[in-house]
Amino acid sequence: MNFFRRSLAVSMLALIAHQAAADTPANALIVAQNIDDIVTIDPASAYEFTSGEYVANTYDQLVHYDATDTTELVGGLATSWDVDAEAKAITFTLRDGVTFSSGNPLTGADVVGSWKRVLVLNMAPAFILTQLGWTADNIEEMVTAEGNTVTVRYVGDFAPAFVLNVLASRPASIVDVTTAMANEVDGDLGHAWLNEHSAGTGPFVLNQFRPGEMIRLTANPAYYGGAPAMEQVLIRHVPEAATQRLMLESGDIDMAKNLTPDQVAGLENTDGIDIETYPQSAVHWLSFNQKVEVLSNPAFWEAARYLVDYNGMADTFLKGQMIVHQAFWPMGYPGALDDTPFTYDPEKARQILADAGIQTPIKVTLDVINSNPFTDMAQALQATFAQAGIEFEILPGTGSQVITRYRERSHQAMLLYWGPDFMDPHSNAKAFAYNANNDDDHYASTTTWRNAWMPPAEMNALTMAALSEVDPEKRLEMYLELQREVQQESPIVVMFQAVKQVAMADDVHGFVNGASSDYVYYRLVTKD
Repeated sequence: MNFFRRSLAVSMLALIAHQAAADTPANALIVAQNIDDIVTIDPASAYEFTSGEYVANTYDQLVHYDATDTTELVGGLATSWDVDAEAKAITFTLRDGVTFSSGNPLTGADVVGSWKRVLVLNMAPAFILTQLGWTADNIEEMVTAEGNTVTVRYVGDFAPAFVLNVLASRPASIVDVTTAMANEVDGDLGHAWLNEHSAGTGPFVLNQFRPGEMIRLTANPAYYGGAPAMEQVLIRHVPEAATQRLMLESGDIDMAKNLTPDQVAGLENTDGIDIETYPQSAVHWLSFNQKVEVLSNPAFWEAARYLVDYNGMADTFLKGQMIVHQAFWPMGYPGALDDTPFTYDPEKARQILADAGIQTPIKVTLDVINSNPFTDMAQALQATFAQAGIEFEILPGTGSQVITRYRERSHQAMLLYWGPDFMDPHSNAKAFAYNANNDDDHYASTTTWRNAWMPPAEMNALTMAALSEVDPEKRLEMYLELQREVQQESPIVVMFQAVKQVAMADDVHGFVNGASSDYVYYRLVTKD
């Protein structure tokens, strides 16, 4: 009897504890998310999806794409800037009264020092800044500070818009250099310390980070844009999608960010839960190696565009994961082409092949990552291409195996995806519309080189002209033209753009999820 009473008492206490936990605090946002991709959270080295989200909420750049509009470049730590395209220089005026979370005031020296840290540490994202001709040795000559102004100089025929987009990227985040250097160990410029603490000016401050467990952010009351309504954001590491769903349904969390399409579908009519869909930056495509003679005929490329059942896949097994998108620059970024001129039409494809004198059947190997949805996509393509006598032999492999074959140019057909490194159309144009040298021993990390495709000279020239075009509107028009050209005539068939579905309690408002993890913002979140 005593054992029974003790067990009953323990059970009641557990129930009470659960009920208490089920109502998340009005001033806190509790998120369930898989965060095991994090390697580093120092903005000089952060190169993973979740670490990008963390940096976006704890640090600022001179200019950025803000939570209020993730498609418009606006001032961040700079209130204004003057461009001298001829001199290849941009002068920024810093915002008055900004302080870091330590209380230290923002200075021009922090801007120079932050970028120098990136170049000296020379970790994964450093290449974004080195594009401007910067090195660890010359950065203090290329970027100078005087009073509340910072002058940025660059080398190369770049449009000022390109330079501004580079300066809006993750590694361009401004760090409290005084605090970082005060915590330097063995010449690491405070790197180890910044993997456990934040030292930014952003709307949130890192309170606690336990790898593979949680990230706890607290509101920065001194944030120049106003203190966030949520005094705390707790991101809990919950890798299992089914567990995320149960936690959301029970009210233990406010937001679940890694649900499967089936689980999302099961929540769509659940009281108290909303589902929001956000286009993401990755575009998914099918490409053909131009070293294979039969795949190098432009008529084959044209026919292929009519052998993809775009809507059939997007409306069934890809629902909630991808949407139809047929241009190399993703929707949600300035300058994206949203036209979708191609539909599944096997009869038209057969006629195109016949008119070009291409004999069928044609046997083609198709490399694909051995996981869903990629294998399902490959099987769907195998079925639809067979309607025109093109027989795909699917070669599944691990991600590293598939990408290695792609880099070696040893594939025939390839099913993969691509995402930009920062929000400038050149980031993808150089990959899909430009190839300076097609020789085997001149490796380039582009879809053009890896598919052994040399774009027409006019396309190469337009790509470089767009990179240097000073007029912002004209520049975007040039990128639209490049997208149309690649869309109409290239061995790369862009089919889809990834989307992210987030399930959240219906009392949560103001969450912003832009096209990449660098534009995930919590500072506007409120709860009823």
